[in-house]
Amino acid sequence: MPEDPEDSDKNDDLELPPSFFPYEEGSRDELDFLKMEVAGVFAAETEEHSRELLVFLTHGNYRLSIRIGPYEAQAISLPLENAQPDRPLTHDLIKTLIDRLGYQLESVQIDDLFNGIYYAKLILEKGKEIIKIDSRPSDAIALAVRFDAPILVAVDLLEEMPD
Repeated sequence: MPEDPEDSDKNDDLELPPSFFPYEEGSRDELDFLKMEVAGVFAAETEEHSRELLVFLTHGNYRLSIRIGPYEAQAISLPLENAQPDRPLTHDLIKTLIDRLGYQLESVQIDDLFNGIYYAKLILEKGKEIIKIDSRPSDAIALAVRFDAPILVAVDLLEEMPD
């Protein structure tokens, strides 16, 4: 997994802007991505004996865990469990809006890490028009599971598991 900025004596990462700021031409658009699956949402106890929620993404020997909040955990878990709430949740509303406007969720891309925070984009498509919208990874994943859209993660963000 990428180094925690707090563990590093160098703060070089503070010199770089988050992904939603324009980079040098072509520097982030040409990333190698790997399609990942949601392995699940899990609770883990921290060293401080508090509980944190994580969504785990996997592909073969690669994995990525992203810390999420309880609302986001529910938003991701419900469609994975084929559970239907009594009333639509926010992500259900967003899916309905995207559908009614005639767009498809082509994919979500988790493409950057800045100061321990992951960044993502929704890739929407309507005919030949493609729109990229910045998103929190948890929201992007919650929409991806509703649309059955691929979750693409930049290879340089992944940790390889030993065989």
